Amino acid sequence: MTQEELKIKIPQILPEATIEEGGQWLTISFSPQQWLAAAHTLRHEESLQMDFLFCLTCIDWKTHLTMVYHLRSTNFQHNIVAKINLEIDKPEIESVAHIWRTAEFHEREVYEMFGVNFLHHPDLRLLILPDGWEEKNPLRKDFEDPVNMIKL
Repeated sequence: MTQEELKIKIPQILPEATIEEGGQWLTISFSPQQWLAAAHTLRHEESLQMDFLFCLTCIDWKTHLTMVYHLRSTNFQHNIVAKINLEIDKPEIESVAHIWRTAEFHEREVYEMFGVNFLHHPDLRLLILPDGWEEKNPLRKDFEDPVNMIKL
């Protein structure tokens, strides 16, 4: 399916989706409340089959966080990007680790680096950082490192 065909098809399947223009791949925005149902549909809808989550990350905009999911259909060879804005003070979103197994470790990394709470994650704990770094979130723009004096 081409990007133009996806632009037509996705709003038919997911009317709550907001399409963003101007990227290499089709970018779709959802609210945190819509995300879990939308993720399930993207994965299991016969005409989409987004069966491979190959990147999951977070962006800190100082006023809010944005979760970014890169999805691919290995069957149809099309890609999309899903974005979800989260509150900066209490960032939480449903885990999609049960939909795409690759999300399990990606979500753990975003949890420790940005402080996003992935609801119903099977094993949400630090992945890379040593014990004692819980809730420090070193990739957040408000992180202060007194040893190296890094400020963003």
